[in-house]
Amino acid sequence: MLIAWAVGVGLVAFWTFAPAPSPPQVLEVNRGKAFGPGEDHTVEGRSKQRQDAFRALELPWSSRCAGEARKAFISGLGHYYYHRQNQTERYPETYGQLGADYIARQWSTGDDQRIDRLTQDAYTKGYLKPADFDGVAGKMVAAVVKGERIIGKACAG
Repeated sequence: MLIAWAVGVGLVAFWTFAPAPSPPQVLEVNRGKAFGPGEDHTVEGRSKQRQDAFRALELPWSSRCAGEARKAFISGLGHYYYHRQNQTERYPETYGQLGADYIARQWSTGDDQRIDRLTQDAYTKGYLKPADFDGVAGKMVAAVVKGERIIGKACAG
């Protein structure tokens, strides 16, 4: 009984006086860096993701509402916006403010702006909505079309 009491008191004392866990911080090894060693591959991946988005956005308007063409349309845009949103969230977590600034520039090219404009156009005409995409891609699509007004009902029905 005395041993159980001593163990209990010891645990309470340990929990009370143990140092609090430190908040997550940028990894020390990444301080002063905006990205990691494999960034050249990621840059190449961004280029391919943009190509996927443009292929999707080049599909005929009439085919974007049903069948395999609809799947290709949503999939191509979803692939692009998934990676864009994921990197937008992960780089600041891993590389701090340098990473946040770097990745914001990487996803702000003229091609990215054009993809956003074409996505907004498709949204306003009723060819897509954020709910058509998975959670990660849908989050970025919602941000891109925020403030846009739907004026068409292309895929309604």
